[in-house]
Amino acid sequence: MTATTLPGRPADDVARRPTEPARRSAGPPHRPRPWTPYLFLAPFLLIFGTFVLVPAVSGLWMSLHNWDFFLPDRPFVGLQNYVDLFTPDALVAQQFWESMRATGLFVVLSVPLLMAIPLGLALLLNQRFRGRTFFRAVFFAPYVLGVSVIGLLWQYLLNGNTGLINGYLAELGVTEAVPWLTATPWVWVSLVGVTVWWTMGFNSVVYLAGLQNVDDALYDAAKVDGASRWQQFVHVTIPQLRPVLLFVLTMTVLASANMFGQSYLLTAGNPSNETRTAIMFIAEVGLEQFRMGLAAAMSYLLALLLIVVSALNFLFLRQKES
Repeated sequence: MTATTLPGRPADDVARRPTEPARRSAGPPHRPRPWTPYLFLAPFLLIFGTFVLVPAVSGLWMSLHNWDFFLPDRPFVGLQNYVDLFTPDALVAQQFWESMRATGLFVVLSVPLLMAIPLGLALLLNQRFRGRTFFRAVFFAPYVLGVSVIGLLWQYLLNGNTGLINGYLAELGVTEAVPWLTATPWVWVSLVGVTVWWTMGFNSVVYLAGLQNVDDALYDAAKVDGASRWQQFVHVTIPQLRPVLLFVLTMTVLASANMFGQSYLLTAGNPSNETRTAIMFIAEVGLEQFRMGLAAAMSYLLALLLIVVSALNFLFLRQKES
């Protein structure tokens, strides 16, 4: 039997044709050039270096100098700015640690509420009922507002003389106006309450995402074993949410420790600097007193403490998991 050839095509060409793809695929594989991944990373590295790495290094260098904008030169002082913060007789040290105490108090008061209330809210919003998407949006809506809007809104509501809340309390028979923004402990009630109302929507959404990834078969198995709702929550929900809990706890601690806008707009640090947080004092020293070197040292000391707290949170939850 003779091979059939196409018009104008030699028989040898037709015979070689099936083997050409195999010959081409047998060549050396294409290897990307070594700089290709860095080309894709270049936009991120540029932004990270410009807005994070360079300011961090510059701030560390600044903290080692007597950095005053009104000085003709900025002499190198080494670790003296850090030493001043641990000198008991120094006024700046006393004021700094008072602001750190206010920051710590706010963290202790706000973090448990921002862990528990959003979790309960997420458990409710994870149920099947009519309009749950609407309620999810309603509870998340305050989080999209800026801190300036939140401050002005609640300053109007909590004003001791003309505020709507005291007006409603007077209608209920409370004759004495509550000093929400001018006296302790009401200033802390106001700051914590406003912060929880403002930010709990974000934590609720994170919890909700975690709850939707929990396998329903685990709850079915727990029901078969006779577990109550509380036992299902303790032995199924919490263990499955442990990574989410770690994330929420870490982010909430960091956000609460860096609280600035609420206190600045609502109480201005009053009464008697009781609510002047560390960030407020750092801004005052650096931007009002122009002692940028000392303010940078305070910032790095605060950052170091937050790194330690975050590491302890991580280690604690990892040990609980193991």
